[in-house]
Amino acid sequence: MKKILTTIGIYLFLNNASLAGELTPFTTDGCSVFPDGTIAQQSLWANCCISHDFAYWKGGTNQQRLDADKDLEDCVAKVGEPEIAKIMLAGVRVGGSPHFNTPFRWGYGWPYFRDYSELTAEEKIEVRQKLKVLQLMIEGLTKQLD
Repeated sequence: MKKILTTIGIYLFLNNASLAGELTPFTTDGCSVFPDGTIAQQSLWANCCISHDFAYWKGGTNQQRLDADKDLEDCVAKVGEPEIAKIMLAGVRVGGSPHFNTPFRWGYGWPYFRDYSELTAEEKIEVRQKLKVLQLMIEGLTKQLD
């Protein structure tokens, strides 16, 4: 009986350990629950949101989240919308917490609940691998246009 319980315990530990480090492929929905631009220029700041989504997907420390949010604000302000930038900053600061199980939370590429933590060397390798797959997919799709 003891051997069976030990085997089950090891299986559960290994199974949970493997789930803890599984990074989903990068996804972006642009500006999530916010417009990607103005009525006249409907994707005016979409690239700002995609960069922001990348930072949120991979996650990291609380300071890295603050930096990502400020980068979003700066990017939107640079396209000529400083007031919109302030609204967006307020929204991501309130709604992007890793404590909310949402598809746009800090660290959304990792299983919920990751919280704030520095990416390990292995996690950085995993991020790079996912980006390489994305790059190859984009290159393949681009070649189809030729």
